[in-house]
Amino acid sequence: MDPHRDHHAENGSHDGDGSGDDSNGRLPKRRRPSPSPISVAEIRDEFSHHDPAVARINNGSFGSCPASVLAAQLRWQRLFLRQPDDFYFNRLRPSLLRSRATIKDLINADDVDEVSLVDNATTAASIVLQHVSWAFTEGHFNKGDAVVMLHYAYGAIKKSIQAYVTRAGGHVIVAPLPFPVTSNEEIVQEFRKALERGKSNGRKVRLAVIDHITSMPSVLIPVKELTKICREEGVDKVFVDAAHAIGSVDVDVKDIGADFYTSNLHKWFFCPPSVAFLYSKKCLASSDLHHPVVSHEYGNGLPMESGWIGTRDYSAQLVVPSVMDFMSRFEGGIEGIRKRNHDKVVEMGKLLAKSWGTCLGSPPDMCTSMIMVGLPGCLGISTEKDALKFRSFLRDQFHVEVPVYHQSPKDGENDALDWRSSVTGYVRISHQVYNVEDDYIKLRDVINKLVHDGFNCTMLSYS
Repeated sequence: MDPHRDHHAENGSHDGDGSGDDSNGRLPKRRRPSPSPISVAEIRDEFSHHDPAVARINNGSFGSCPASVLAAQLRWQRLFLRQPDDFYFNRLRPSLLRSRATIKDLINADDVDEVSLVDNATTAASIVLQHVSWAFTEGHFNKGDAVVMLHYAYGAIKKSIQAYVTRAGGHVIVAPLPFPVTSNEEIVQEFRKALERGKSNGRKVRLAVIDHITSMPSVLIPVKELTKICREEGVDKVFVDAAHAIGSVDVDVKDIGADFYTSNLHKWFFCPPSVAFLYSKKCLASSDLHHPVVSHEYGNGLPMESGWIGTRDYSAQLVVPSVMDFMSRFEGGIEGIRKRNHDKVVEMGKLLAKSWGTCLGSPPDMCTSMIMVGLPGCLGISTEKDALKFRSFLRDQFHVEVPVYHQSPKDGENDALDWRSSVTGYVRISHQVYNVEDDYIKLRDVINKLVHDGFNCTMLSYS
């Protein structure tokens, strides 16, 4: 008998989530949190592993995992090391299924087999774009058929499109989104133009890659409306890169209507790095999706292929139930956390913009748990290299961790605007449950001091 096909564990022979094991290696039921709401002191304890000297207002890059979830992860790791064969044959698959079922309910998918767990959104993009690449090389798509993406797509996704689609003969169309942005209509208008360019010269648009929340600059994109436009315009497939979405915005994949949707669980969902989900709507095409790492499960469906890509640490994928327990300690659970993070990041963004005499990068309803705030023009952030160097300067000299974005002036603005007052640099601030107002006050005061002292990015050395 093939032990990989033995489903007795999935039928309930082994329960629990790795929250502990007795001397015989059996897993007890997961410990439930206290019914009383989490206190400020308990939140502080959950994130006491953070460097207390750093104003960490960049949850968007790497997220942060609370101590109770890290402890659950350690129990999973030790359970694997205790008896690896038993863990692999009897515990891994049903435990992954439990995590997938939780995500399936959170995103309103129809079937748990539409949900696969992968390392990160970049891996999910590779799975989808590999599928598109094969369609070009096997002649299902014509050379020159188009893939449309947003100008503010994440850098790794742009590189993946280049690696998989361009090399296979696909033509890439970029929708240039405005920034700062004032309304969804601006985004919709540019996206429609990009689709028209994609269909020119008899081409077909085979795939649209749409961000749910762009990374830099950070803007909430109207994905449901753009997906609907894709359907009306005959686009074959829609892939939503929602790396920042789950935990910071409501995700309903049936309502959005895309064919593929991915989001990291280690950014805003409190999982340890690295884990993400890929939703693929059940259809004939999705049955031919494959993980780029080929292992024993090849051909058994993407969820199974992703569930075993060789010997590695799968513990980050197994703590999803523990994350749900952690979030249930907050008033309103995941919805309450999302709302409080949004409201607080908008409040702090307005505080900074008022103090610096600048502006927000988007209206509050076009941001989630991150918002862009303009930096004083006299800081002289005139290139992307300036932005990166200034970010390092804030980290190394002032212990403030925040991404910095350079935005070139629009055509004609160079002469019309005084460079000392024009906004060409922005910070992307995040708010997560561990943040306190002093984090943002520290950033505010550092920038004000630099302005007062006459600092300019030309003073930074470049190596």
